[in-house]
Parts: sequence; C-alpha cells; structure tokens
Amino acid sequence: MAKDPHAGWTGGQNAFGDFAPGMVHYTDKVLFDEVWERADLSKRDRSLITVAALTATGKADQLTFHLDYARQNGVTEEELKEVILHLAFYTGWPNGMSAMTVAKKVFTKEN
Repeated sequence: MAKDPHAGWTGGQNAFGDFAPGMVHYTDKVLFDEVWERADLSKRDRSLITVAALTATGKADQLTFHLDYARQNGVTEEELKEVILHLAFYTGWPNGMSAMTVAKKVFTKEN
C-alpha cells in the first residue's frame, strides 16, 4: 500500500515553510517519513539514541522537541532524566547540566 504523499511529518514545514525548502524536504520526507519509520529499531529506541546524541554533542535547542517526542514514543520522564544523568559522566558535566535544564523546562511546563 503506497503512503499518501501529503500525509506524514510536517515539522520542517511548520518550522521553515517556504524559507528553506531543502531543509523542509530532508526533515519531513527523509528523516521523519523514512529514517524514523525503518523497522529495525523502534521509535522508542530511536528517541533514546537521539536524546543521547543531542546531549553528547551539546545540542540543547533540539532537545526541547526530542524530549517531548521521546515521551510520545513511550519513554518516561524518569527514564529520560536517568539517561541524561548517565550521559553527564560520559559526555561532560556541562552537557548533562544543559540537557537536564531543558528537560526540567519541558517536563514542568505541563504540570
């Protein structure tokens, strides 16, 4: 069954609209509609890997989205906090502190 070409991820479109069509295409059609949909890893596992990579590389801006997305993919807030704590020892305390600051903002804005 073919996938509806108008269905799927729209995060890139929502973020950039017509400003950066290449970024929209690769974000929506390749990264989220193809890579994230591959069967060999669950979305939950992909979320954990992504949070780990973003924490390790200090990409706090992208963590806001991915921490929330990880929760949608079945990762609990407690698991995410534990992942960040664990990563702080392997990727540097400042990266862990930055990631935990983002997590606190994401997790407490809804409470």
